[in-house]
Amino acid sequence: MTLEHLTRDSLSEQLNTKFRIGVAPEQVVELELVEVQTHGDVPGQTERFSAYFRGPLEHFLPQSIYRMEHERLSDMEIFIVPIRKDGEGIYYEAVFNRMK
Repeated sequence: MTLEHLTRDSLSEQLNTKFRIGVAPEQVVELELVEVQTHGDVPGQTERFSAYFRGPLEHFLPQSIYRMEHERLSDMEIFIVPIRKDGEGIYYEAVFNRMK
């Protein structure tokens, strides 16, 4: 699936599932998709949303483009940014803003 085909709806269907990121040979970090949030679409013109992922506390990922693998979606490259940390993990945001 290319990013052009990755929509708010297709991501929302994957809530609470794992996305895998290879950070080094033989090392994979799993991020769980915990929320997909809309940001004021302009009907028929734009689709704007954020995907929020939670990762493990023991492995911090700096903001960057990462190749993600998912069992139901094909591999994709997504830019994620760390946004907060709590007792459950480190949270990352990917922002999508596209013309329709």
